[in-house]
Amino acid sequence: MTPELTQYVESHTSPQPEYLDVIERQTNLRLLNGRMCSGLIQGRLLKMLAAMIRPTRVLELGTFSGFSALSIAEALEEDATIDTIEIDDELEDFIRHSLSLAPCGNKVRLHIGSAEDVMKQWSSETFDLIFIDADKRRYCQDFDLCLPLLRRGGFILADNTLWDGHVTDPAKDRDPQTRGIKEFNDMVLNRTDIETVILPIRDGLSLIRKK
Repeated sequence: MTPELTQYVESHTSPQPEYLDVIERQTNLRLLNGRMCSGLIQGRLLKMLAAMIRPTRVLELGTFSGFSALSIAEALEEDATIDTIEIDDELEDFIRHSLSLAPCGNKVRLHIGSAEDVMKQWSSETFDLIFIDADKRRYCQDFDLCLPLLRRGGFILADNTLWDGHVTDPAKDRDPQTRGIKEFNDMVLNRTDIETVILPIRDGLSLIRKK
């Protein structure tokens, strides 16, 4: 979208809570790659989707600053929770401070470590909604870890599936992250046990339903 259209969309979208404004601002000021923060439009979409799906259990791969986890948690009902996994232990203090700012922060359970290690504890449990926003090179592997934990009829959201438009640029085919995203998009399209649609919002958000 053009900057003017982006501004129009943002001005006609319900505002986010003040604590998310603070977290978004601090993310851009204090963390590398602050643009990884979901931001207003995607954050409000995550909240809206969570309100529509009404999950009891949510899983997130890739916490970063806690913005997306709190956007989802905002829509969760009283007994619902979101488990979020962050591999970078240097982000833990920042994330825990973010969670402390939000009234819904108590719904978020932070796990520091690799997704593969952390998820072993849930081998016999199921989730209603899973948000994948971690290492793009591992999207296919992460999906394979997540799908068995997702209930039938549940949803996976995968972020950055357009990857700045690099998915259609042959010059980017050597880039391992672009290659990982393209392999993921092709893989989910060709599976018969799920259905998928890519929403061209921000950097691409894939909505995947387990049949």
